[in-house]
Amino acid sequence: MSEETKVQESAAAESITEETMDNLVSIKKGDTVKGTIVKIEDNQAYVSLGYKYDGVIPLRELSAVHLDNAAEAVQVGQEVELKVVSIDDDKEKLVLSKRIIDAERSWSELQEKFEKGEILEVTIADVVKGGLVADIGVRGFIPASMVERHFVEDFSDYKGRTLRVKIKEIDSENNKVILSAKEVLEEEYEANKQQIMSSLEVGQEIEGTVQRLTPFGAFVDIGGIDGLVHVSELSWEHVAHPKDVVTEGQAVRVKVLKVDPAAGKISLSMKAAQPGPWETAADKFKVGDIVTGTVKRLVNFGAFVEVAPGVEGLVHISQIAHRHIATPFEVLKEGQEVQAKVLDFIPSEQRISLSIKETEEAPEPSARPERPSRAPKEEINNPNVSMNKESMSFTLGERFGDKLSKFK
Repeated sequence: MSEETKVQESAAAESITEETMDNLVSIKKGDTVKGTIVKIEDNQAYVSLGYKYDGVIPLRELSAVHLDNAAEAVQVGQEVELKVVSIDDDKEKLVLSKRIIDAERSWSELQEKFEKGEILEVTIADVVKGGLVADIGVRGFIPASMVERHFVEDFSDYKGRTLRVKIKEIDSENNKVILSAKEVLEEEYEANKQQIMSSLEVGQEIEGTVQRLTPFGAFVDIGGIDGLVHVSELSWEHVAHPKDVVTEGQAVRVKVLKVDPAAGKISLSMKAAQPGPWETAADKFKVGDIVTGTVKRLVNFGAFVEVAPGVEGLVHISQIAHRHIATPFEVLKEGQEVQAKVLDFIPSEQRISLSIKETEEAPEPSARPERPSRAPKEEINNPNVSMNKESMSFTLGERFGDKLSKFK
């Protein structure tokens, strides 16, 4: 190596050392520096700045949200821009903050997105009381009521999820940003709803998924929008509560009953998409069968008895008992189980006639008293014979026959 080359390298080294020292001397609290992550521990990350002092980012300075580990925010080899929080000369260490730089950059961007109503994609960093937290350069909070279109009881599995949100409120002075995923979902839902509703036809049968249950029915997702299956349309049998028939997440087949684009409502029916009770009962009964049923309703002219789910037959008042009754209430009550004989069955007319008395043995006729025989004529004319009311039961011909014969 020539003497000239040695002199040049020595001068360059001296220049670098002087530059480094100059940089070190010029660094002060509040400065912005750039560095590379060289090591990560649970509660901090080390940064190489090209300076004599080490750079350290404490866990709390890595993100605007709570972290369990520094590795959640940075990776080894990653280049980062940092703010100098403090200089510890004794330990020859710079305390740095990534959080402050992220926040400074974010406020102006967030304000612009808020004014334009833009959608952001955020990753849920934490689940806290009352909602969710996301790191958007600053701490973004999604209240529980603004997460989904429907009520969510447990948010424990939301951590790590990516949600599409809009900024509902922003206040840089108080370091406050409120986000809403529900607003994005509502807008998408309404746009999709109008499109789907325009394609639906009354009478159409489609597949759906039960979304949620209420006391008055079940809301079924039919391709991104919900339609209501009223509790009376869930089954051909009586349903006290939708939970007795379906569960959330269950796949069901429904029939479109009504579409009202103006009101944004869709009426659906599960039972209409299934064979009716009279169809399934067509092969179950025939005239002469003895069936067991339940009295569902009593009316003045008879009783309606359910002999199969959704299949009711009429027991006319004359077919309830062998004896005469004024009303069915004398011998029957609603909910009572009875046996009846099928007198007539016409499935196409949804009509079945029943008889309860035909399943019971008729009572023996009561003995009638004999009529006393009429007293002989000579006894009637005999003044010594006592005449009572029964002995006076004779005909006019017998009483006046002789006198009437004169006029012939």
